[in-house]
Amino acid sequence: TTLTNNITSAFENHLAKMTDNSIIRAKRVLAMEHFLKLGIPDKKNEEYKYSNPGAFLNDSFKLTNNIEVSIPSKRFKKLIPLKNAHVIVLINGIFSNEHSQLIATDSSIFITNLATIYSTQKEIIEKHFANYAASETDAFVALNTALAKDGAYIRVAANTTVNEPVHIINLISSSENFLANTRNLIIVEKGAKLDVIETFVSLDSNANEKLFTNHLSEIVVEENAQVNYCRIQAEESNASQVNTTQVQQSKGSLFNTYTYSLSGEFLRNNLNIVLADENCETHLFGLYLPRKKEHFDNHTLVDHRMPNCFSNELYKGIMSDDATGVFNGKIFVRQDAQKTNAYQSNKNMLLGDNASVNTKPQLEIYADDVKCSHGTSTGRMDEEAMFYLRSRGIGEDKAKNLLMKAFAEEVVNAIQFAPLKEYIESLIANRFA
Repeated sequence: TTLTNNITSAFENHLAKMTDNSIIRAKRVLAMEHFLKLGIPDKKNEEYKYSNPGAFLNDSFKLTNNIEVSIPSKRFKKLIPLKNAHVIVLINGIFSNEHSQLIATDSSIFITNLATIYSTQKEIIEKHFANYAASETDAFVALNTALAKDGAYIRVAANTTVNEPVHIINLISSSENFLANTRNLIIVEKGAKLDVIETFVSLDSNANEKLFTNHLSEIVVEENAQVNYCRIQAEESNASQVNTTQVQQSKGSLFNTYTYSLSGEFLRNNLNIVLADENCETHLFGLYLPRKKEHFDNHTLVDHRMPNCFSNELYKGIMSDDATGVFNGKIFVRQDAQKTNAYQSNKNMLLGDNASVNTKPQLEIYADDVKCSHGTSTGRMDEEAMFYLRSRGIGEDKAKNLLMKAFAEEVVNAIQFAPLKEYIESLIANRFA
């Protein structure tokens, strides 16, 4: 197809200008081979049975954008809710030194963009780049590995607690249909602690152009380290996204992740967590609020590989109007993963007559000494609760908002960092309004 030709041409141009070392270059070439073999997935692919990203990507999409993007100062300020934070801004996948705001640090934390470290930190990048997210089985991972030129790079030295959160802001804007490939590499070494917030925003609210982001984050949580990662998706109605997060946990580590999908034409989140050693703990929280004809899809995989690990997952969705939600959560317990405790819950509320959700919680267990459970529920708004609120003189719209807020509250309250929690609450309130 023309889109494939555009991608191939972009890769050839990228390869000609590539300054990566030979190992990274070889990984990119192999990833491109995988992409050409796999192709953009459609509903014939079991993993994309209820979502068709190909319907939002067509032959008109470009992979280069040379137009300078201006960001209105008032709007940009609203994107930075935290006063004390390291801020990394990526515009169409490229690091913006002008807009990024990095607090002065010592050698215990290293924050920069990926493009600068391919050659300067050769050993680290060779060890971690494309070593976790599998390009041979996922076309979007393959495409990103082949084409992503830049992104955020964070490395926290052993036994370091980073007091200020790192806020990664991904902005996309174009005057034509545009496909951006962005990538992060986050390494938190032994005994360290890091909080990461990542937001996705498109700037063209009324544009006829379609914007598509293919984003990939590889997060390494070493022994006894802790990472809190919050993702906020608040894009315009002409923007779509496939977002893959690949997490590798070592012995005694803790990973908490929070995903808030608030707006966008098509959102697909692939969250894959590997508990690769003993005594790992992970918590997954998600809230998705599609409306109109939006389509939000959350696919999670928690891979228990070793004994004595714990995982807990709670995702909630509210589908309005003609919107569609998808949840597919899989807990995989391997034979060596004895003494595993793993729990999963998905709850959905349908507000529109044409709103729908496809939900598929899964357990695949090969160990015999485990405690695992999963469950799902879908229903309309509680009519009795609605009647009670209305009988107390509360208007219909306000009563609906109160019930939706109560439904979402459990996922929002999971955030321990108060300023971030308040910011999330304000975004959700605006979404309900």
